Amino acid sequence: METTSYICLGTSFLALILSIILGRIAIPLLHKLKFGQTILDIGPSWHKNKQGTPTMGGLFFIGAFLFTVAFTILTCETALKIPILSNLDQKSMIRFTAGLGLALGSGIIGFADDYIKIVKKRNLGLTDKQKFALQVLLSGTYAGILYAYKADNVFIPFIGETSLSFWFVPLCMFFVVGMNNATNLTDGVDGLCGSITFISTIAFTFAATTLYCGSQGILVASLAGAIAGYLVYNLHPAKVMMGDTGSLFIGGLLCAIAFGIGHPLLLIPFGLVFILETLSVILQVSYFKLTHGKRIFKMSPIHHHFEMCGWNENKIVFVFTTVELVVSVITIVLCYFYAW
Repeated sequence: METTSYICLGTSFLALILSIILGRIAIPLLHKLKFGQTILDIGPSWHKNKQGTPTMGGLFFIGAFLFTVAFTILTCETALKIPILSNLDQKSMIRFTAGLGLALGSGIIGFADDYIKIVKKRNLGLTDKQKFALQVLLSGTYAGILYAYKADNVFIPFIGETSLSFWFVPLCMFFVVGMNNATNLTDGVDGLCGSITFISTIAFTFAATTLYCGSQGILVASLAGAIAGYLVYNLHPAKVMMGDTGSLFIGGLLCAIAFGIGHPLLLIPFGLVFILETLSVILQVSYFKLTHGKRIFKMSPIHHHFEMCGWNENKIVFVFTTVELVVSVITIVLCYFYAW
């Protein structure tokens, strides 16, 4: 565990440096290509001043992530003679490769959405039905692969590791599609999605190393560092936004890590803010329809509600991130002493 922890720490640092460097290169390029954010009328009116801020920033932190993962594994396997992938059994290898495919597939769906919005000048990008269909197809493929190779065992508190049989497939699809959309909804305030993701990835890195899942630890530690580098440019006032490219990639990778270490239920505490953002939209829409026009929140997702209440973006990010941090720490302590 100690060696894995040091590797994950070095991995995060490398990803951080690379993300910062790639950001300095990518942001001027995005400006030159006129890949600017289009602000729709569904958010607070003062968000209009963000119009034209470069988007698709997810590309540079995904690039930093991929290079770091490849470099770390190659260095450990060849130069340091530390097995990362070579000692994995078939189940663990499937979880690693399928998880990486899930994250990249999610990012590609997000890229297609961003590309249509920016290059094709269609403000809404992919339609809701198109995006949902692609997410269902991707999540179904991922869940099906894990199920087919018997990599579907999950840990349930007070029960232990168990197989859900075929029910694993719809459960996995629900988590993947839900988290994809949750991270996407959270990306509405400068620094919010990135900050919550950073806390979540740190928590998952600790979980992965504690559970001796070194390959999964390298994946999530790489994202932690890459996201930290991205936040250098995304904290208010943001110089770049991640776009659907970044937010969907994050949702996919977090799910891949949770299922990769066999603890998908950790997505609930480690992704609590993402879930609350989604629930606020569901509640708002449902209540609006049931009451024929009444609202629970001034605006949803819930971060917009607090904006309408007078909170500035930095305060929202601080409070939401603090909540995620506290819940994650409590969960880690409880799991460390009573579950793992």
